[in-house]
Formats: sequence, structure tokens, C-alpha cells
Amino acid sequence: MRLLYNVSGKATLNYSKMFGKIFELGSLVKQANEFGGKMREMSEKLKDVRVEGSAAGGLVTVTVNGLQEVVSCKIDPAVFQQGDAELLEELVVDAVNDAVEESRSKQAESMHGLTEGIDISSLTETLGKIMPK
Repeated sequence: MRLLYNVSGKATLNYSKMFGKIFELGSLVKQANEFGGKMREMSEKLKDVRVEGSAAGGLVTVTVNGLQEVVSCKIDPAVFQQGDAELLEELVVDAVNDAVEESRSKQAESMHGLTEGIDISSLTETLGKIMPK
């Protein structure tokens, strides 16, 4: 703790240095709370996003939401007539992977929009001030 001396020679504490880091931490917590709220809002929106993936020219079609949750799976009856379970399994996996890849792309677009207004440099600067070296 550093003492300052006023004009009359009395020692006083330097409160701005002592509490400055607390105020900076408070600002950081406020930004984190705002970001958390935006993340929850984005997550709710992504639940409503629907993308499709398919395999074998649409014989198997899978729908996934923006959170990479499988919402539906449609299989053309012609696949069953072939009687090849291994082929069907491969087609389902391919369709799911196709849909998940598209969903991740949509999620990345949403994340870009979410972080667009955030100044990461000021966050790094604030962390640097409050974290011990």
C-alpha cells in the first residue's frame, strides 16, 4: 500500500490505486454479463434455425438445428428395398455430417455477428491491468 502526503504533511492512502483494479474488474464482469446475455439470446435463435443434409441424391435427408441437434431424418423407401443395412447406415452418417457442417457454418456466422461489436483489445488491456504478472 502506498501512502501519499497532503499539503499539511499528513499521510493519506492512495485509494484510486487501491480500488482502481476493483473498478476495472467490475467493468469486466459487466461486459461478461452482457456477453452472456447475448450468447443466451443467440442460442435461442439458433434453436429455430433449420438446415438439411442429404446423401445419395436425397435418398436420406437429415434436418439439424443451429445447435447441431438432429431434428428429423427422412429415408426414401427405395433404400429399404435394397435390403442393405450397411449402406443405409453409411447414408445416414453422411447425411448427418452434411447437415452438421452446414449448421456449424450458420453458427459461426451468428458468432461473428455477436462478437462484431466487442473490442477484444480493451478486454485484453483490462485483464492485463488486473491480473498479476
